[in-house]
Amino acid sequence: MSEYKYPFNDIMFSLQSIANIDRLTPYLEEPVDQGLLEAILSEAGKLSEQIIAPINASGDQEGARIEEGEVQQASGFKEAFHAYAEGGWLSLSGAPEFGGQGLPSVIATAVNEGIQSANLAFSLCPLLSLGAMEAIHLHANDELKAQYLPKMLSGEWAGTMNLTEPGAGSDLAAIACKATPDGDAFRIQGQKIYITWGDHQMTDNIIHLVLARLPDAPAGVKGISLFIVPKFLLNDQGESSDRNDLKALSLEHKMGIHASPTCVMSFGDQEGAVGYLVGQKNEGIKAMFTMMNNARQGVGLQGLAVAERAYQQALDYSQERKQGMNAERTASAAIIEHPDVLRMLMTMKSQLDAMRSLIYVAAVESDVSHFSNGEEQRKAKARTALYTPIVKGWITEQAQEITSLAIQVHGGMGYIEETGVAQFARDARILPIYEGTNGIQAIDLIGRKLHVDQGAAMLSLLEDIEAELNAWHNRSHPAKTEKMQANIEAVQDSLTLARDCTAVCLDSMKSNTTLATALAYDYMMLMGFLVGAWLQIKAEQESLISNTLSESEKASWSCSVAFYCDHILPRALGYAHAIKVGQASVDQLSLKAFQR
Repeated sequence: MSEYKYPFNDIMFSLQSIANIDRLTPYLEEPVDQGLLEAILSEAGKLSEQIIAPINASGDQEGARIEEGEVQQASGFKEAFHAYAEGGWLSLSGAPEFGGQGLPSVIATAVNEGIQSANLAFSLCPLLSLGAMEAIHLHANDELKAQYLPKMLSGEWAGTMNLTEPGAGSDLAAIACKATPDGDAFRIQGQKIYITWGDHQMTDNIIHLVLARLPDAPAGVKGISLFIVPKFLLNDQGESSDRNDLKALSLEHKMGIHASPTCVMSFGDQEGAVGYLVGQKNEGIKAMFTMMNNARQGVGLQGLAVAERAYQQALDYSQERKQGMNAERTASAAIIEHPDVLRMLMTMKSQLDAMRSLIYVAAVESDVSHFSNGEEQRKAKARTALYTPIVKGWITEQAQEITSLAIQVHGGMGYIEETGVAQFARDARILPIYEGTNGIQAIDLIGRKLHVDQGAAMLSLLEDIEAELNAWHNRSHPAKTEKMQANIEAVQDSLTLARDCTAVCLDSMKSNTTLATALAYDYMMLMGFLVGAWLQIKAEQESLISNTLSESEKASWSCSVAFYCDHILPRALGYAHAIKVGQASVDQLSLKAFQR
């Protein structure tokens, strides 16, 4: 297995030239200058490369286990988590009044890319903690914030999200977990499944956020409340004390992320687990969606991260492995010299470039939505809402292809576990499933995001893309080539398709919102490839005027953008065709179609 290298230069270019992190400067008391940003990311890279990456393969082989009713994490994980916490990495974007550093969350995103590439299973623990902290900060009362946020931000305590039950997966309306009032607290009883890092020994306490129903709650999602349920109750000094009535019953045996314990959690087998209401009664879904939206962009980042790790290993292997002869037939050749291997590697790289650009553009937009106000905030919130299902859905779909291609580059050696590349494909396979399947993300995009405002936010995005494409098309520059112009024109053609397909989807949603969801996945993928192409063009245009990129880096960007426009963007045509003419064949399906 090759060593992981934090892609410092690519991340810096994405943050500064594509996502334009300087947009945040007017909102910050102390702007994040380049020196500070470089220092943070440099140290994050060292942590990822030297502390967290080395325990990735061993953690996959060892996995987590239950001993005497307690979940034991893989060897080295506790020490790695302590190094992560002591470095202050959990508190980067946390509120200063609770011990956070108050930095924009996009910086935490850049740090987390390295953590997740280094070790996806490990990274899920801090990811869930970050989501839990955001939900508590935005929805809990001041007393709960003061009790729980400081130690969660310091990494002394971890957090989880408890939604799914045996009878309630994506359908949260079916949640049956009960919450019974008991003085100032509540008694929680029920079972939750698929709880990531639901138990472990890496922190002194684990703060579970649990969805449950009050006795008088209305049916459906309108009757769900959210509760803090700590593993250990707090004493009068705010320290962990008596064990709460909850435990991990078992661990799931999974295809991948073996070192991340996925727990079946039982709450209240005896007198009932003590919980504390977060926000208002019966408004738990509102608070939980704070966590879920945070997690959905986080899962998109995981898709980028694990795909980047797979690409790096495939690239290293292709330069070392010799098979066949060189073009002159004079010596054996490294497989990277063969055109089909070059095709696979650039299929991976060009998509990674587009995926990374989208991740950081969406992260900056999210920060603007939190920092700004008035019309600017309204637009940023709408744009963030559009980006979220594309980030989660489209990027994690591309991660499947990239991790599979990494195996293909290795040939037969890729199918053997000892080379390590198969782990990335196994780990990546969960990403289109959890935090809402990609089908749900697509329906969210076409339903909540497109249909609700009759396409206003989407059309605004398309107008902004068109304006930038036109400006780049008319820009003159000595290094600008005919191919660069052709790339812009290809994206303009795809933009026209996207407009047409948006109209089709809006019309279909008006006619029959249920049947129209047959178009949702194709629409999400179409928009992913379009947005990816737009940001690829932006990268190429920014590289032309960059004073920081070397000539070789500029050439690399040109190769990536040209390949994307010629080989990846045409996939949008297929999705557009399916949207325009394919709905009828789906609408006509019934059980009879699958009978022989």
